[in-house]
Amino acid sequence: MLELWVHNLVHYVFRLDPGSRLGSTVSFFVYDSAKIILLLFGMIAVIGVLRTYLPQDRIREWLARRGISGNFFAAVFGAVTPFCSCSSIPIFISFIKTGVPLGIAFSFLITSPVINEYLVVLMIGFFGWKITLAYVISGLLIGTFSGMILGRMRLESYIAEDIAASASSRCALANYRGLASRLVFGVNESWCIVSKLWAWVLLGVGLGAFIHNYVPNEAVQVITGRLGFFSVPVAVLLGVPMYASCAAIVPVAVVLFQKGIQLGTALSFMMAVAALSLPEAVMLRRVMRLKLIAVFYGIVTAAIIITGYLFNLLQLVI
Repeated sequence: MLELWVHNLVHYVFRLDPGSRLGSTVSFFVYDSAKIILLLFGMIAVIGVLRTYLPQDRIREWLARRGISGNFFAAVFGAVTPFCSCSSIPIFISFIKTGVPLGIAFSFLITSPVINEYLVVLMIGFFGWKITLAYVISGLLIGTFSGMILGRMRLESYIAEDIAASASSRCALANYRGLASRLVFGVNESWCIVSKLWAWVLLGVGLGAFIHNYVPNEAVQVITGRLGFFSVPVAVLLGVPMYASCAAIVPVAVVLFQKGIQLGTALSFMMAVAALSLPEAVMLRRVMRLKLIAVFYGIVTAAIIITGYLFNLLQLVI
């Protein structure tokens, strides 16, 4: 139904030949934009309702546990919260202030922007559920073990003594009575998130549509072929200085993959953009010293590079 509607829109309203390069680009843009936004709104609303059943007062107790179980739970908690890297920092700070171990707080900070409901929806729509599941598992592992390593390095002395009061926001504890209030919360949260993401969706799909129809496959293959073994670290280093929502970067990553870039290289680029950004580093500077920021970025960068190589190897095996 959606495909027919897009075809008629492009052909009869825009007066474009759907088979032409421009018509194909417009069709790609309209179809994928509509599909993504509708999926995002529905899935975020459903997950928002499910999140109201989580015992938030006990979540803090679970996060305070030491050991790998605490890191894993913090990573899972980060995965089910719809925050970007910068939005996760106030919660990260509140965890530190309430006595959550530093490494466990880092597990949340790492995983929260790398995995969230709208990214999963986007990836299922573009890559399919198998690759999405592998990505989610790898993201949880990166958050769990990177946080565990950071925790064992005893870096608490590098946390700033005076954390800005404006960054001390805490996770709100809310009580929901009845299904109606939970549904209202889910719809409101979905509307709030999608209203902030739709422009990123259009930007990302627009870039993807342009690359898909105007960038020759041969050019992409030549570039990646010359990089060879170093394609993964180069992709990660290119992604670190960038800052964009996953809603914008996923369509770009999938088109690059379709153009011939290896799966792990495309996913590592996406992870780097999501988890490591200059605005995040600037915000973290108010909380910790430069040495801790450098160690944090170095460990996460290395974990993403290793993950990219594993995905490339998996692609070759399959």
